Formats: sequence, C-alpha cells, structure tokens
Amino acid sequence: MLKSAEMMKTLALCTALVAVPGAVLAQESAAPSRDGGYGLGRTALPEEIAAWDIDIRPDGQGLPVGSGDVWTGEELFIEQCSACHGDFGEAVGRWPMLAGGFGTLEGEDPVKTIGSYWPYLSTVWDYVHRAMPYGAAQTLEDDEVYALVAYLMYVNNMVEDDFVLSNENFLEIAMPNEEAFFMDDRVETEFPLFTVEPCMENCAESVEITMRSMVLDVTPDTEEAAEPAPEEAAVEEAPAEPAADAEPAEAAPDPELVAAGERLFRQCSACHQIGDGAVNRTGPLLNGIHDAPVASREGFRYSPALAGAGDSGMVWDDETLAGYLADPRGFIRGNRMAFAGLRSQEDIEAMIAYLRAASTE
Repeated sequence: MLKSAEMMKTLALCTALVAVPGAVLAQESAAPSRDGGYGLGRTALPEEIAAWDIDIRPDGQGLPVGSGDVWTGEELFIEQCSACHGDFGEAVGRWPMLAGGFGTLEGEDPVKTIGSYWPYLSTVWDYVHRAMPYGAAQTLEDDEVYALVAYLMYVNNMVEDDFVLSNENFLEIAMPNEEAFFMDDRVETEFPLFTVEPCMENCAESVEITMRSMVLDVTPDTEEAAEPAPEEAAVEEAPAEPAADAEPAEAAPDPELVAAGERLFRQCSACHQIGDGAVNRTGPLLNGIHDAPVASREGFRYSPALAGAGDSGMVWDDETLAGYLADPRGFIRGNRMAFAGLRSQEDIEAMIAYLRAASTE
C-alpha cells in the first residue's frame, strides 16, 4: 500500500506541474505547436548546444588549442587505457586492437586498427575525446587527448618518440590508409544497376569462372589434369657419406609451421618488426633473434630484467623462446612485456619456427 500511495502522490505532482499556471515546466516559453502536437519543449540554449557540439572534422574544425607529447601519452595510456587495450595497443582479451595490422586489409583476416585502417586523425581525436576512457568518458583534458593521440600514432609507427601533436601541426598528419577511402558513389554506380528490370533467363552467351573461392574451396576444377610424364629410368647416385667430424645439419623448419607462425606474428606487429627494413620501435626488431643473446639489439632500451638475463648469458634458443612465449612475465620476472603469452604448445612451436626461418634468411 505504501508504494501505491507514493505512486499516487507522484502522479498528482506531475499533473500539477502540467496543469497549474506558473509551475516549473510552465516557466519556459513553449515551442510552437505542430499540427496535432502538444506544444511541449523549447528551443535549446546556446550553451546546451555547445555541450553536445564537440565533434572534430577532418578539416580541423572544432579542434581546440592544445598539445601533447608521446611520453606523456604513454603514461596516460598505461594508466587509463591499458586495462582494455594493452600497454601498446595490442588489446587484452576481446577488446579492440589499436595498433598493428599493417598489410592485412587484403587478406582473409583483416586487422582494422588506427594505423592499418582509420582514414582521418580527427576521428581518433574525436573518439578519444568523446567516448574514452571507458566508464569515464569526457573526463580528459584537451592536452591529455593530444598526448594520447600522439602515443597512438607512435605505436602505429607514424611518428618518432619525441613527437609533439598540437592543433598547429594536426592537419599535417596523413593516416596510412587515407588514400584507400573514397566518396560514396553508390547513387551513380550501384543504384542504376539495381533499378532496371532483372534478366531471368538466357542472360549471358557463355559463363566462365573468373575468381575462385579459395577459402571455402567450393569452386570446381575446370582444367583437365595433365597426364603425368612416363617415368624414366635414372641412375641415382648414392648419397655422400658425411665426414666423421662434421656436425649434423639442422633441419629446416616445416613451411606450414612457418606460415602458421607468420599469421600468429600479426599480434606482435604492433610492437615488433621483422624482415627487410625492420627497426626498433616500441619493442626491439626480431631479425636473427633465434640463437641470439637476450637483450642484444643495439639502440633499444631494455628493461633491467631483460638486460640482466642477457648479462647472465641467456640465449634465445628453442627452450628459452618456448618458456618466454608461454609466459613472458613469469619466465623473466620484472620485464615490461605486455603480451600475456601464447595459449597452446602448437602456437609456440609455430612462432619459434617462424622466428627461426626469419633468422636464417
């Protein structure tokens, strides 16, 4: 009964506010009534519009005065963002990756990050300013947003670690994937195709396969298999006996295992580079890492824990790589590796095979 009484009081109060002249809601001038409307509401005040009008356009309109550097952004990112996105934008669990994914957009499993996909830096600034940090949106100062965006640019290999982003140099930044975007032209290109009378039979003189569904493996083969050439007798030479003191040659990594490791390496590419032109970034370059001493890359600032492991003589062989890839922070305690580790022994073996193959190229 108490709840019913409270509901009746609330209904009576609402009725009074609507019906009694001079009540709180009636103090504001009502907007003109539309046909069949009730005349409720009023024109928004300028300060109310300003509170919502915070978007930043690609041409810089709406961008506030301010600046922020990479290192300040790193500190803010670790404090405010790393619980979901990892220390280097590599993501935790199922939260979005913010860095890496370069060269994956044309593949079967594209990784869409700020560096690999987003077209405009204004979108990054606007989203951080409007919606982040999670659960505390719009609590960041403008300079903090500039610093966070500068750090996100750094982990996406767009700037060096001494970069300072500001409203003055903002429009000078071109995103890596900007040129891949184009204006929506569906009205001119697609709409005419889908508004004509469809053909229902005998629509083409001939049909040919122009593309194959490699992923689903559903496209039938159309070419006749070539007849195998008749076997010809050949004299096989007996393999040469190895020298008594020669060391057995190490077997080359399984190509399929190497390919699986290369796919796994995508989650490492936010911090590490490997291959031609690789350089130290957020993490050290990994060319020739297999059988190399720990913490031996020149020009990279290692954590004291990794530097100490290197000083003790530790080498990245199959055993140490397996331990580190399974549990980086547990295997060498005190290092700054943000990645939690690979989940299965098969993934670990594939990654080691890829690192070995890259070390012998």
